[in-house]
Parts: sequence; structure tokens; C-alpha cells
Amino acid sequence: MEYILIVVLIVLIIWVYQKLNRKIQILEQKISDLSKSNVNIGKPEQPFIEGINSEISPNDKIDVEKAVISTAEESPEEKKDWLNPLFDFIKQNVLTIIGIFTLVLGIGYFVKYAIDKNWIGENARMSIGFLAGFSIIIIAHFIRKSYSTFSSIIMGGGIAVLYFTTTIAFREYHLFTQNTAFVITCAITLFSIFLSYRYNSETLIIFSLFGGFLAPLMISTGQSNYIFLFTYLSLLNIGMLITVYLKNWKSVGWIAFIFTAIYLYFWTIQKTDLASIIFYIITYIIFYAFALQNYFKTNLLSKLDILMLVLINFSSIIGLVYIFSILRYEPLSIFPLSFALINMFFAFREYQNKKFERNYSVFAGIGISLLTLAVALQFKTHLITSVWAIEASLLLYIWKKTNHSIFKVFFYLLFPLVILSQMMTWTEYINSEKHLFIILNPVFLTSLVVIASCFFNLILLKKESKEKSETEFFENVFKVLCFGVIYLSILFELIYQLSSLHYVIILTYSFLYSIVFTSFLLLLKKKLSISEDLENLLIYGLLLLFAAHISTSQIVNAVISKEIRLSFYWVHLIYLIPLIYLIIKLIPQSEFLKQKIGYLLISLVCTLSVSFELYRIYIFSNDTTYKNIIQLQEHFSILYIPIIWAILSFISIFVGLTKNIPQLNKIGFGLLGITILKLYLYDVWQMDNVSRIIAFIILGIILLLSSFMFQKFKNMLKNLVEKNENSIDENI
Repeated sequence: MEYILIVVLIVLIIWVYQKLNRKIQILEQKISDLSKSNVNIGKPEQPFIEGINSEISPNDKIDVEKAVISTAEESPEEKKDWLNPLFDFIKQNVLTIIGIFTLVLGIGYFVKYAIDKNWIGENARMSIGFLAGFSIIIIAHFIRKSYSTFSSIIMGGGIAVLYFTTTIAFREYHLFTQNTAFVITCAITLFSIFLSYRYNSETLIIFSLFGGFLAPLMISTGQSNYIFLFTYLSLLNIGMLITVYLKNWKSVGWIAFIFTAIYLYFWTIQKTDLASIIFYIITYIIFYAFALQNYFKTNLLSKLDILMLVLINFSSIIGLVYIFSILRYEPLSIFPLSFALINMFFAFREYQNKKFERNYSVFAGIGISLLTLAVALQFKTHLITSVWAIEASLLLYIWKKTNHSIFKVFFYLLFPLVILSQMMTWTEYINSEKHLFIILNPVFLTSLVVIASCFFNLILLKKESKEKSETEFFENVFKVLCFGVIYLSILFELIYQLSSLHYVIILTYSFLYSIVFTSFLLLLKKKLSISEDLENLLIYGLLLLFAAHISTSQIVNAVISKEIRLSFYWVHLIYLIPLIYLIIKLIPQSEFLKQKIGYLLISLVCTLSVSFELYRIYIFSNDTTYKNIIQLQEHFSILYIPIIWAILSFISIFVGLTKNIPQLNKIGFGLLGITILKLYLYDVWQMDNVSRIIAFIILGIILLLSSFMFQKFKNMLKNLVEKNENSIDENI
């Protein structure tokens, strides 16, 4: 009964297919007739064109022709997304792809079911697999003229069945040896390539290439014979290269590059062998020639050709230098220097032809990047971090020269990897078994490469106009990451080199460096194209650094315990220089003071600075020991702090009135209120009589002066308003 239902279902499917196929053919005929009838629509008549041409001067005609040609050249390259053809192909053929995949699975399940029921033996199973594969290929052959893409996918499915049949016959049933299985897979690959040429099908050769690169995995026994494997892959890549030059099928080269890189890197990591260098060089030559295919024909480099040049140069460098470093061969710079010479040769060729456009920029950029990498590696920098940092800058440089957004996308994808790799590099400060030299150590030299890359990238990304771009958010994030990497690279080196000193010295120098670094960023905000939001963020960070440095310093305890010298206190006070410059110069030029919290934060930092530094000077000026330091601290807090705060509040009110800044008036009166509350609620009950009298007298005088000054300015403002009103009345 089940077999009858299957037969009926197959007959119904064939009948429905025939009906649909007939309707599709009728629609195609109607579309063809409509196309022929409307072929001349939209075409201007020749007399009209001649009339226009007669009214245009010869120079204008040349300009118009250039404009038309430039538009025709730019529009396909710039406006059309390079991924659109791939997405269109998938959308149009997704059912076909799913269908052939399902069919292959169906055949597999049928064979498995037959095996479970013991209907067929091992040889019969293999025969069914080969028969099914060839049957699918034959069916695809007969429908190729009407449905070329559909037939190519169907034929690819048939080839996949042949590959899987060979794999199962070898691995599961052991019907033939590994050498025989390899010969069969090679024969299937050659057969599929022949069919690709025969039917001029790029889709089919992609299936063939997948099969060719997966064949070694299908017949692998776990015993790695890398020499044999890469000899086979090199021959396969040479065939790919010939195919690309004859048919211009670029997708074939990219698939081959991805598979080859995976195999090479796996070999390099599993078994670092000197013989692999030969295959790295062969692979480099093959794919460098692949990237130059259009260049040799049209003397132009497309965006994907440029990307391949970048990838093959730097991916080869990573593998080759890694092998040399593991096997302890020298010099590491020999490979980047050699590859740099190859690229500089093509740059010199462009220079001789006086073509200083895209091609020259690409070859020269790659050559200079490789020379830079050679110098970096000679100083024993970390391989991956240095390669990725220089490669990221190169991608950004090529984007600037070619204006192809694909390079900017790859840059934004690669730069986070540079950050992660740099973070791994910093761990060497902790894991290093021997002490690292100052600056001239692999970790910091690697950091210098990344810092140079960051500066170069910031220069390239500097905006040429003040208009906000669509990618402003990403550019701001990128700038923050760059500043963060530069800051942390120097900070970690500083902390590592000072690690043997007292923690107070380490903390002080770290805070001072952080303050100076942030101040320089604000000082160079125009040259670095720092946006207003980022500038405000830096000011917030700088004020936080000031507050932390002032309030958390343990320099008093360290000096009293004679762990550090008193002279180091002058180093601690260096922060006053950027603080004064920030208040007088930087902040007034920014939009920071327009925020409600701006004046409050600045006043808080100034109050902390004056209070803590006068406290430290007071402690150092007395004969201080651990026995009397608590008594001195209480005396300063009770007697001097109210006076200091009262004076600061007086200054704040005075500046607020003279400069007409209401926020400072509020801050001054607020600080004065806190001082009075502190005095009456706590200090007065802790003082002796003499101190109490002195504090009340000084505070009273300050309060009277503040009140008098406020009243005076109030009267001045009142008189000024009345005078203006009288002058208006007289004019009326």
C-alpha cells in the first residue's frame, strides 16, 4: 500500500509540474512580445539629438561626454552593493538549493533504510550511490539549455552524492584503500571541472571546488601527511588560477583562498615544520597572481582585488613569522621585507608610468606597511598585535584613497581585534619571568606600534567638514578606543617600571600622568577633531581625576613614616598647573559651563584642593609624629577648615557678583551655609575658649563683608535699572 501511495504522489508531482511549466512558458512568450513592441520607447529621435548638438559648443560637448563617462564608470562601482548579486542568487535559487539538499538527504535515508532491512549488501550500497549521483547529473544535463542555473545546482547535488558515496565506501565499508579513494575523489573533481567548462557554469565549478578541498577530509585516516596534502592543494590552486584567468570567475579564487588559509594555519599550529614555508610561498605567489588578474588585463585594481592583496600579504606574514619564531630562526623581518620589495616593484612600475592614483597608492601603502612591520618585528614586538594594527591602518588608508566603503567596514571589524590582541599583550607585564627593560621591551614596543597606528588612524579619520556624518557615532567610539589604548599602554609601562617603589609614589605618578594625558587631549581638541560631547566627557573625567588625586593621596602618612622624602610632595603638587590652566583657559572656551553641574564640580575640586593642600602644609610645618597627628588633624578641622571654607565662599560670591554668574553666588552661599552649620553643630563644642573666640571673630567679619558686598551690588543694580528707565522716558 505504501508503494502505491508513493507512485501516485510522484505521478501527481509530475502532472502539477507540467501544468505549471506550461503556464510559465505562456507568460514568458507574452513578456517577450511586450518587450519587442516597446523596444523603442524612451529613445529620443535622431533629429532632436542633432538639434541639441548643434547648439552646444565643442568644449561643452567634451565636458558633457566626460561627465557621462564618469557617471557610467562610478555608478556600478559606487552605488551597487557588492553583496547584492550573492543575495539575489540566494533569493532566486533558495528553493532549488533546499530541494537538492533535501533530495540528497532523502537518498541517504533511503539507502540507510535499505541497509537496516538488509535488502542490499555493501557493494550494492556503493553502486546505488554512484548510480543516483550520475542519474542526477544526467537529468541536469538534459534541462541545462532551458534552466541553466537550476541545472547547475542539480548537477552540483549529483557531484555531492558521488563524493559522499566514495567517502562512505572507504571509511565505513573499507571497499578500497586510501590511495584508491583519493584517486576516485580526484577523478570526481576533474570530472566536475570538465562539466563546468563544458556548460560554462560558475555555480558548478564552485561545487567542484568545495568537493576538491573537502576530499582530503573525507578520506582522512588521522595520519597527517601534510607534504602530500599541500602538494595536492597547490595543484588544485594552480588549476583554480588558470580557471580564473580563462573564465574570470572570481568567486572560485576566494573560496580557494579561504580553504587554503584554514589548512595552512591548521598545519602551522599542529606541526610547526620548516617545509610548510615552501607551501606558504607557493600559496602567496598563486593568490598574488589571482589578485592581479584584472590589473594585467585592464591595468586597474578592483576593490576585491585590493582586499585580496592585503589579505594574502598579511596572512602569509603571520604564518611565516610564526614558524620562524617557534623554530627560533632569524631574522624575522626577512619575509615582510621580501614581500615589501614585490609590492614596491609594482609601485615603482606605476611611478614610471606617472600614474599616481589608486594602483600606486595601494602598492605603495602595502609596501610601506610591510617595511614598518619588518622594523617592528626586528625589535621583537608581538606578531599578531603588530600585524593587525598595521593592517588596520592600511585598510583605512586604502579606503581614503579608493573611497570603497568595504575597506572601512573591514577596518571597523579588524580594529576591535587589535584592541583584544593588545590586551593580551599587556598580560606579559604580569607573566614575564624576567625584568623588562625600560621602553625597549617587546611589550611596550608592541604598544608603540599600536599607538602609532592609532595616531595614523585618527589623522585619516579627521573630518574635513563640520557637518555630522552618518558614521559619527562609530567614529567617536573609535576615537575613545584609540585614546584608551594610548593611555593604557603608557600607564601600564609606567606602573611596571615603578613597581619596585612605594605604592604612594606609584599612585601619585599614575594620577599625574592621567591628568596630564587628559589635559593634552583637551588642549589638542581641534587638531584631533574632538566633538563637543566627547570634550565634555573628557572634562568630567579630568575633574574626577583631580578629586581622586587630591583626596586619596596618602603622602602625609608616607612622609611621617619616613618611607618617602618630604621633597616628593612638590611632585604631588604638579597637578596644580593643569588645574589652573583648565579653569582659566580650557573650560571657558568649552560648552561645559552651560551645564548646571559645571560650576558646582569646578568649585568642589577647588575647595578640595585648597583644603587638603593647606592641611598637608600645616602637618608638614609642625613637628608631626604618629602620636600627635590625630590631635593636629582635629585642630585643623575645627579651627582652620571653617575659616578656609568661609574665605572660599566669600571669593565665590565676589566672583559671581562681578562676573554676573548666579551659579557661583548660589555655590558661595551654599558653602557658607555648610560652614556655619559645621561651626555651630560640631566645631564650637570641640574648641577651647581662645580658639572659639578667634573662629567666631574671623567668621563674623567674613559674614559681614559678604553681606555688605551683596547689598552694595544689589543697590548698584537697582540704580542702573532706574537710570535706564529714566533715559527711556526722556527719549519718549
